[in-house]
Amino acid sequence: MSRAVDAARFTAGPSREPGVPAEPSGVPAVAPGAPNAPGAPGAPGTASGAPGQPAPGAEGSTRGARLAAWAELLRLPALFTVPGDALAGTAAAGSRPGPRTLLAIGSSLCLYEAGMALNDWADRAEDAVERPHRPLPSGRIRPAAALVAAGALTGAGLALAAGAGRPALGVAVPLAATVWAYDLALKHTPAGPAAMATARGLDLLLGAAATGGGRRAALPSAALLGGHTLAVTAVSRRETTGGSVLAPLAALATAGALTGLVTSRRTRLPAGRRAAAAPGLPGSTPASPVTRALTSALGAAYAATAARPYFHAVLNPSPPLTQRAVGGGIRATVPLQAALAARSGAGATSLTIAALAPAGRWFAKRAAMRKVSIT
Repeated sequence: MSRAVDAARFTAGPSREPGVPAEPSGVPAVAPGAPNAPGAPGAPGTASGAPGQPAPGAEGSTRGARLAAWAELLRLPALFTVPGDALAGTAAAGSRPGPRTLLAIGSSLCLYEAGMALNDWADRAEDAVERPHRPLPSGRIRPAAALVAAGALTGAGLALAAGAGRPALGVAVPLAATVWAYDLALKHTPAGPAAMATARGLDLLLGAAATGGGRRAALPSAALLGGHTLAVTAVSRRETTGGSVLAPLAALATAGALTGLVTSRRTRLPAGRRAAAAPGLPGSTPASPVTRALTSALGAAYAATAARPYFHAVLNPSPPLTQRAVGGGIRATVPLQAALAARSGAGATSLTIAALAPAGRWFAKRAAMRKVSIT
């Protein structure tokens, strides 16, 4: 789920963002018992007249720091790029969102977060050198805790998919396997971007399977979303070193091609029609002018979100601009999902997905989230 991508990436999307100031790890700067050491009489954080006792509010501060570390590990702002997968899959299958769609979304969110935690666990040695501010190398979260969280979230994701029905579980199992294979074995191999693209495509198919729609009709949308994820993941592989013009240039070309494919005219299926109904079958009708206009507008929003940072990375493939290109690619996932839903004739669903973009920006600007990157 590029990290996800994609965002989105899905399992881990693109790696992460260096250059963030190191945060306190909770390790005392001086030896315990030394003058001004934590716990010593008169030391900062010690209540007056009560040596060794934490100052009022210290426990709450520690809990807040722990929660902030988990928010950073799980990259909570990136969660807004996930629900659109299942919703776009539901629309592509000619179904309407229902209770099982919510279960599919819950499964997607759990598997996405499992990938995030597993990604940092697998990269902990590399992060200790390149990104020491991250939660695991800084000591704010124990590696074992991250691994346990990844396992628990994977189990929860599969359980939610099972609640949505056997077809949904049949998609969730290979999705979870792809997430773990990417983080533990494929990430640093030539197969890494393809594995990430596969995960994002499967996540869209999960929504189609959960609502009883045919997965076959959702394959084109899954392929388009997977192509976007492939491009973002390829760019993310150089986000800490920069220097690659080819990857952002290829991503820029991919964004242009996807925009053209998504906004091309297609036949709209009647609401609720199963995926077996394909363009040209009896009962299908050309997309209405409103649908075409909405699809074009959302396709343009996708192109605008992705193209500009890609172009800047082409002109100057430095690490900061490469990281911005990755972030732009992840954010572009939402308007792409919305455009795919609109292309399938699900106008209300597409607008719901599109609303996740400003909601995600608002959430990311919250005080507790300002240090949490989506990459």
